[in-house]
Amino acid sequence: MHIHILGICGTFMGGLAVLAREAGHKVTGCDAGVYPPMSDQLRALGIELVEGFGAEQMDLKPDMFVVGNVVSRARLADGSPKFSLMEAILDAGAAYTSGPQWLSENVLQGRHVLAVAGTHGKTTTTAMLAWILEQAGLQPGFLVGGVPMNFGVSARLGSGNTFVIEADEYDTAFFDKRSKFVHYRPRTAILNNLEFDHADIFENLATIERQFHHLIRTVPASGRVVVNGLEESLARVLHQGCWSETRSFGAAVSDFVAQGEPHHFDVQQQGKTVANVQWSLGGVHNQLNALAAIAAAEHLGVSPAIAAAALGSFENVKRRMEVRARIVLSADTSANAAPVTIYDDFAHHPTAIRTTVNGLRRRIGSERILAVFEPRSNTMKLGAMKSQLPWSLEEADLAFCHSGGLGWDAAKALQPMGDRAFVNDSIDGVIAQLLTHIRSGDHVLCMSNGGFGAIHQKLADALTKT
Repeated sequence: MHIHILGICGTFMGGLAVLAREAGHKVTGCDAGVYPPMSDQLRALGIELVEGFGAEQMDLKPDMFVVGNVVSRARLADGSPKFSLMEAILDAGAAYTSGPQWLSENVLQGRHVLAVAGTHGKTTTTAMLAWILEQAGLQPGFLVGGVPMNFGVSARLGSGNTFVIEADEYDTAFFDKRSKFVHYRPRTAILNNLEFDHADIFENLATIERQFHHLIRTVPASGRVVVNGLEESLARVLHQGCWSETRSFGAAVSDFVAQGEPHHFDVQQQGKTVANVQWSLGGVHNQLNALAAIAAAEHLGVSPAIAAAALGSFENVKRRMEVRARIVLSADTSANAAPVTIYDDFAHHPTAIRTTVNGLRRRIGSERILAVFEPRSNTMKLGAMKSQLPWSLEEADLAFCHSGGLGWDAAKALQPMGDRAFVNDSIDGVIAQLLTHIRSGDHVLCMSNGGFGAIHQKLADALTKT
């Protein structure tokens, strides 16, 4: 079968392309605003990419168009369709489906699906769980919204009966407004956390809680729901009804509890120490992610001790506190000059930004953190959480905001930070501000859910010349 994927460079649709290619299908796709790591991965697999969403792509004559949720019926200022290919598909009566629907029918059917849901930590936890099952010999398939370093790809079919998937609550497509995750029919579901997000499609937190309950409704009685015991929102979700076995983690009275520092801790199951995790990751959030993955793996018979041992070799996911460069400033002539470290991280929601900054702060102590971010997600572009930005950046020494394309005043939102905050509407302008303030030993933490205009490399190049 030949499938043509609209919006192929998104993390989910790109992973779907990988799976379809591995399954033997001919895969092509189109998108706009292509950026790594997904574009690199697709090209390496020999998948043909077409720039834009032009109607001429009908000439490819695929058997099925798989439509990503980036596609809409929107019109441009001149009245022409923004996605003329979609209009041509509809006019021709051509076969089309959504990405989650295609995945459900062609990959997930008949397998033990382990779905990882939550506002934060989905990608990392999905990667952890896939690695645990791999090390346990289960040879899982997986689809992760990033590239796990242990595997080097964001998705694979796997030869075992299990499939681990990052389960997003965002809507499925313009013609299917259900959350993506209701298509996956998991036997094991992780509910990591739940906050308000996606202000472009959800009116309030209660509407998101309802979608999470729809997910719980699909878990069989023989399944397991693994839930963060620290989250009141998830308690409300469970209170709406749960027909499966539940296992909690995180809270003092939970089934799975961590004792110790985030990088070295014991795992207690119902009060008894059953495993020990020693790994390179930091942050309480990753400790909680680990507990969730361990509890989910146990549902498949993988002991916490085996799971913890696997996590000892877990290498995280690209763009999760990924070190992009370490540069010794040429102006620093001291013998033991400390380098400037540049990180890339996917954080974009205020809670995720705060958690990421806190994780780095715990690791580096009193050394300076320069937080560089762009409010790029639909929620942040709408300004729904702009008032939380100063709170999210409390532990950063300085903050630099790329404000290009916003409909609200970022400088005003960051006023509570005083002279610790800087705003510029261009990437080059942000870099110029950084160059004025960076000094030896600084940690520059770049946070965005997009390519961020290749700011990491541009900044590294500029520092090399200084």
